Order: sequence, then C-alpha cells, then structure tokens
Amino acid sequence: MLEFLQTVFGVDSKYFRALPTSYLTKSATSTLLQNYTILEVPKEIPAPKTISYHTMPYPYLVYYCHFLGSENKVFEALLEGQNGDRVDAFCVCHLDTSGLNPDNVLFRFLTIHHCAPVCHFFPVGDLIWVPTPTTLD
Repeated sequence: MLEFLQTVFGVDSKYFRALPTSYLTKSATSTLLQNYTILEVPKEIPAPKTISYHTMPYPYLVYYCHFLGSENKVFEALLEGQNGDRVDAFCVCHLDTSGLNPDNVLFRFLTIHHCAPVCHFFPVGDLIWVPTPTTLD
C-alpha cells in the first residue's frame, strides 16, 4: 500500500492521509441501501491527486486501488439517511473521464456519454487517500 501511494504521490511523499466515510449516528434499523439527503453545502478538500481504495467482496479485507490521472475534486458532505442515519461522507468528482474505456460499465449504468464528469460518494469502508498538506477545516 505504501509503495503505491509513494508511486502516485511521489517517492519523496511521506505525508498523506486517508479520508474515510463514517457514521456519525446509526439507527437500530439501519440498512445499507437507503436514500440520503445532503444536509449542508459540501466542503471542497484541496487535493492535487487522489487514490481510491474500494473494498471488494471477499471473506477478508481486499481493496481495489486505483488512480485516475485526470482532474478530480474531493468533497466532504454531511448526509442523512431515510431512517435518520447521519454520515460524514467523502465524494470524488472525476471531471475528465476521457481516459476511461468508452465501454466501461459506469457509462451504461449511469446512462451518460463517455467523457462526461462523474461524481460518486464513497461508502463506509472505502478510502480516499490524499497527499498532505490537505486541510479538513
């Protein structure tokens, strides 16, 4: 993991931080799939590069890690689920998706054209790595 971070952020990069989506409150009837509402204007987290770590469905912890060299923006947002769950969530917006395969399932799933900007929230368990100094004010 460390070698991949240093490869993307630079060999001399010793300082980076993980931005995890996390529950602030979790109800007794919490469900994984529910609609969420953004409660406040999301805060942009300045980050020149990002690395995404997505958990994979294995009986032990496995991450699918990737870096998109195109322009991205990272946001932190307070979300509330239908059942009252509150989540401090991180979102990445890929502003240029031209480097992705035009047949990528993402474009079909979202019914958008290749090269269109795409934003997505990270679920609990996934991580966004950013180089420091990145502030979370």
